[in-house]
Amino acid sequence: MASDQASNTDYDYLIKFLSLGDSGVGKTSFLFQYTEGKFDGKFITTVGIDFREKRVNYRSPGVDGQSGRAQRVHLQLWDTAGQERFRSLTTAFFRDAMGFLLFFDLTNEQSFLNVRNWITQLQLHSYCENPDIVLCGNKCDLENLRCITTERAKDFADKHGLPYFETSAATSQNVENAVDTLLDAVMKRMERVVDKSAFPARTPSSNKDSTKPSADADQNASSECAC
Repeated sequence: MASDQASNTDYDYLIKFLSLGDSGVGKTSFLFQYTEGKFDGKFITTVGIDFREKRVNYRSPGVDGQSGRAQRVHLQLWDTAGQERFRSLTTAFFRDAMGFLLFFDLTNEQSFLNVRNWITQLQLHSYCENPDIVLCGNKCDLENLRCITTERAKDFADKHGLPYFETSAATSQNVENAVDTLLDAVMKRMERVVDKSAFPARTPSSNKDSTKPSADADQNASSECAC
């Protein structure tokens, strides 16, 4: 995937991602590094919610491993405040997001312990019970301050079925990889929804194990993807 520097407003998909995690884990710095390729070491607490944008070209895997046609994707990356006092505001945005970047700080034990609570909030307030999430252990450049091992974080991610990246907003390590992985998961989910809606529903008389009527399929599709 590569940045599309064109100034026009034409795109094939508008995708909304939400970053979340405790205050101070580096969400804002991560998104700034991803969209601007820069790092600002000054800590500025996000108040409520903010967002950044980036245009990318996405190519899905085609037949025999060949890349498919490039899709122009306009990413909106919403940056949420981690403080408890903003929780009711930020959770209101969960349902409109199509994917989530969930952060913890590799140098902060409590931020890692709180990841479980963030996952619970997502299951309650997002578009479905199993939304697309990429878990990011941020600040991996601060190796001398690390208190969460790679093995511990990876084990947690595996138990919850989440892709896991150790990232650094300062050095840009795995910043693009994490977002690309989330985009790929969301695009594949949308393709599955489209494929399901393209098949006509079977009637009970034609097959004892018939699929659900098309109205139910449409309802399931809308619950599976917020696009």
